[in-house]
Amino acid sequence: MRLKPVTYPSAEAEKRLSRIAGRGPGFRKKDLAAVSRFLDAVRRQGDQALVDYTRRFDSPDFTAERIRVDRSEWDRAVRSVEPSFSRALNRAARQIAAFHRRQLQSSWMDNPRPGVLLGQMVRPVEAAGVYVPGGRSGETPLVSSVLMGAIPAKIAGVTRIVMATPPAADGSVSPYLLAAARKAGVDEVYRVGSAWAIGALAYGTETIAGVDVVVGPGNIFVTLAKKLVAGTVGIDMVAGPSEILVIADKTARPEYVAADLLSQAEHDQMASAVLVTDSPELARAVSRQLPAQLESLPRRQTAAEALRRYGGIFTVSGLGRAVELANRIAPEHLELMIADPYEHLARLRHAGAVFIGSHSPEPMGDYVAGPNHVLPTASTARFSSALSVEVFMKKTSIIDYSEAAFRREAPHVAALAAREGLEAHRRAVTIRMKDNRRKS
Repeated sequence: MRLKPVTYPSAEAEKRLSRIAGRGPGFRKKDLAAVSRFLDAVRRQGDQALVDYTRRFDSPDFTAERIRVDRSEWDRAVRSVEPSFSRALNRAARQIAAFHRRQLQSSWMDNPRPGVLLGQMVRPVEAAGVYVPGGRSGETPLVSSVLMGAIPAKIAGVTRIVMATPPAADGSVSPYLLAAARKAGVDEVYRVGSAWAIGALAYGTETIAGVDVVVGPGNIFVTLAKKLVAGTVGIDMVAGPSEILVIADKTARPEYVAADLLSQAEHDQMASAVLVTDSPELARAVSRQLPAQLESLPRRQTAAEALRRYGGIFTVSGLGRAVELANRIAPEHLELMIADPYEHLARLRHAGAVFIGSHSPEPMGDYVAGPNHVLPTASTARFSSALSVEVFMKKTSIIDYSEAAFRREAPHVAALAAREGLEAHRRAVTIRMKDNRRKS
């Protein structure tokens, strides 16, 4: 699979870009109808719906008694993982926690005017649910999703963190997921998946008590379920397929650029991988590298299809134009493989995460760097941010007026309420104004 370099701006480039931009998290009406049925069944039937769907889609012999992973299974899993995995897990967890601690916000009080005390209480939600996809029936356990979802919740101070993940055919849960859950501070693990797991977290069942916030990636059914339960619970985001945009100049190594493009293309046939460069020589070299590296990838068919449908190599007249194009696309992952990246960083307005230099490939952020890898996709980086501690926090305003301060400002409230036609609002103020005049 060789991508042909295209000059930007041009009609050909616009055609390619419109295809990439139009690949957001779309869904078919029948998918929405199916997810609605799943959620309604969970709300009405509770555990029985979870058992029925799990038997049908994941584990044929599943029973209600197996919904919750018991402590003995969890303990065995933690002991069974190899030391090299434990070391990697410990480093990742430590560095993710250190980054997210910087996001904590404090409650505050202020006295902005005489007799007026204003403030904000910052408090965590009581319960959070972390959804973790099955990873090809447990063959490729997505341990990083556990860490990225649960660690920010723990740092926020959430007192009950639960994880839901689909079981393998034999009803088991990967020991690597359970080890990651223990490290991240998860309190409960449930072996249920897809939209019915999201429904259980949102509505609760006999076995699974409902939560306040649900986070985590998943397929179109999971994404739609989160979209439909939003409002009943908080969610992190409605995410689409993964994407990467690399801005590179003549100093970049083509084999590095190609490898990084493929690191996202292998996720999904809907993934997008784009190079923008002011070097035609680099563009041609990366175009040659891609098929060479594809040949040895286990997921080469997926990656090749993603490149064919949503990949692109765009040549531009200068790095200013490259930045302009990056801001237009607003990618999930943005890599800067250029000689002076910090010269251009301030002009990059829209990206989920920025990776700077030749030794900061996107997978470093996926696993160990520290920032969250749950990022906005499909140009939503124009208005949204990565999963953070703040997703698990809520803010309550504090308002305290003295009698004197009330007298100063009440006439303005009465005037504004009268203009809006809210007479009871006005009277709630004027009744006190009259009382205060009698006192004086």
